[in-house]
Amino acid sequence: MKTYQDFLAEQNNITRFIAAAINEYRASEEYRIALLADEYERQKNVTIRQYVKYLYDATGQRVVDYTSANNKIASNFFHRLNTQRCAYSLGNGVSFNTKATKEKLGSDFDSRLYSAAYYALIHKVSYLFWNVDRAYVFPMTQFCPLIDEEDGVLKAGIRFWSLDWNEKPVTAVLFTEDGFTKYRTKEGSSGLDLVEIQKHRAYKVKVARNEADGEFVVGEDNYSSLPIVPLYGSKHRQSTLVGLREAIDSYDLIQSGFANDLDECAEIYWIISNAMGMTDNDIARFRDKMKLQHIVAADTDNSDVKSYTREVPTNARETFLTSIRSQMYEDFGALDVHTVAAGATNDHIDAAYQTMDEEADDFEYQIIECVQQLLKLMNIDDVPQFKRNKISNQKEQVEMLMLAANYLDEETVLKKLPFVTIDEVREILKKRDEEEAERTEKEEQTEEQADEQTNEDQITEE
Repeated sequence: MKTYQDFLAEQNNITRFIAAAINEYRASEEYRIALLADEYERQKNVTIRQYVKYLYDATGQRVVDYTSANNKIASNFFHRLNTQRCAYSLGNGVSFNTKATKEKLGSDFDSRLYSAAYYALIHKVSYLFWNVDRAYVFPMTQFCPLIDEEDGVLKAGIRFWSLDWNEKPVTAVLFTEDGFTKYRTKEGSSGLDLVEIQKHRAYKVKVARNEADGEFVVGEDNYSSLPIVPLYGSKHRQSTLVGLREAIDSYDLIQSGFANDLDECAEIYWIISNAMGMTDNDIARFRDKMKLQHIVAADTDNSDVKSYTREVPTNARETFLTSIRSQMYEDFGALDVHTVAAGATNDHIDAAYQTMDEEADDFEYQIIECVQQLLKLMNIDDVPQFKRNKISNQKEQVEMLMLAANYLDEETVLKKLPFVTIDEVREILKKRDEEEAERTEKEEQTEEQADEQTNEDQITEE
């Protein structure tokens, strides 16, 4: 794919470079996998949708068997597993050491980060664009990165999109460290024949307004580096579809074949004795007529027709489906809730979460690196914190915490409570301080009133 050095070498013909970069990017293997991941995420499993049953006619030609059952049952494993991994780390949002950091990132940062993280899992990578006061998410399928060949850092990129690549115009935005420029395909042109529709401008623009001139630019500024940060789904830097697709396809094919057999085995089939005088074409016509019309005339005087039924082999398939399901959860590092018994202790639950915790550690490391790069653009030094969204025996956990409460400070106790988020801890402590201050003030007022009453009583006695 095109690199940042290729971009620097093509400054005299930017539109041609952008078109070539987008076309090469959309033709890449990683882009194709990302598009497949989108299909599986929507429960449109490509393999099972393309599966066609064939049979061979009397001449040996392969033809589509349109008379056989061809159920196509697509599972939802891909969406389910990725949602579990993403929600496990980000279901409760992300917190920081100081409340001001979260306020500067905006009220919708949690939802934007969750969306970026999910795209990073299924596509391999997504991109967060920091635009003055909030973050915007660029999926991998809409952003062509231009990586520096020397240090591997993202130095520029091209955001592109279209409602219909064959019928509708394509819009492309070139992002560089000193600003961005917007392009669009010419009306009536074919391919990516781009023309500039918005001149190059900085990321930060100071605008003034007066009655005579209206709004006008009075100053421009940029960030210390490109305000687009990549977020990878794992240290492997590949889509979670890689390796998982084959298991999902096997599960779907077996499950669909099971349904097809149930449909076909519900019918009766016949064995004809003393029919050796029939040619291959006669037998084929007899079979086709039976399958299509379910009735056929037979010469019972000279032959014998017996009906039979088949039972579907279920045990082997059910065992194999269970095995594939279990293997998918184990390989992905997810938790199958069916393996956790009701009333299990926290030791058993923690053991079930072990592989999931290991995968979450890797995933959260990628999120931390991405968020810290965003904070660096804002000149903020902070570290994101996560409260994992997991099931637990809360009663047992709270009882154990209360036994140790005498040895812990109030903030630590609140942070360890399973039903309290990190952000809620600050609010609880704040309210406790306010209540304590109010109670102290009332006590002081009561003491003052008591002292005044005592003095009055002494004066009266005198």
